[in-house]
This record gives sequence, structure tokens and C-alpha cells, in this order.
Amino acid sequence: MERTYIAADDRHSLFYRALRVQLQSAGVNLVETAAESTATFSIVYDETDQRVLSVSARNVPTEYEVYYTIQYGIDSGPKKLLENQSLTVTRDYTYDSTLVLGKAREEELMRAAIVDDLVRIVQKQISSL
Repeated sequence: MERTYIAADDRHSLFYRALRVQLQSAGVNLVETAAESTATFSIVYDETDQRVLSVSARNVPTEYEVYYTIQYGIDSGPKKLLENQSLTVTRDYTYDSTLVLGKAREEELMRAAIVDDLVRIVQKQISSL
């Protein structure tokens, strides 16, 4: 993985940006086109969202789960270095409608922590290649 190209549909996603920063800080030479690369890191699927975990007796959400799912693979020309892998990391938090701004910030920080975990897992996996 001397010269690596990251193929992704969304170049502005949290995971893409965090992965790019971590790979560069690890000394990986990232290139802008697949033609000049020796390996291609493909982000096939990249999605984050939240879902309701529990509701109160008045049918008001009281707990949410934030999740981030990625699917990725690595190839070098016609050779697959790493078959497509799928990862999902989740975190949950309680919700209080009187603390909307604080809970929005908590969700944002939680999503950033999830992305950091995903990047660490991916780095650990590709370090053995």
C-alpha cells in the first residue's frame, strides 16, 4: 500500500475524512487517482443515522441509538488484498426534550467517537496486510 487511492461515493463523510487523516499521519502516501495507485481502498457503503430505542408512557422518545455502518475492501489491481468487510458501531443515549441543544451536541460527539473507533478498527485490520 505504498500509494493508496481511497474510492468513495461521499468524499465528505465523517468516516472518509477521519480515515484520510489517520492514514496520512501513519505515513501512507494517498494519491488522487486510481491510475497512480498501487492499492485502492474502496468504501462501498458509508451510512450513519439514529433510531429510537425506547419511548415514555406518553409515546415520547426517551432513548436513542446512534449507529455508523461501513463496508470496505482493498485491492491491488486485479488482486484482492482484503475482501469486503462490514462494520457497524453503535452507541445509545437518553433523550430529554428540555435539553435539546445539549443532547444534540452529545449526539455529535458520540458520532465522532464512533468514527474514531471505526477508523481504529480498520487501521488495525489493514496493518496486517
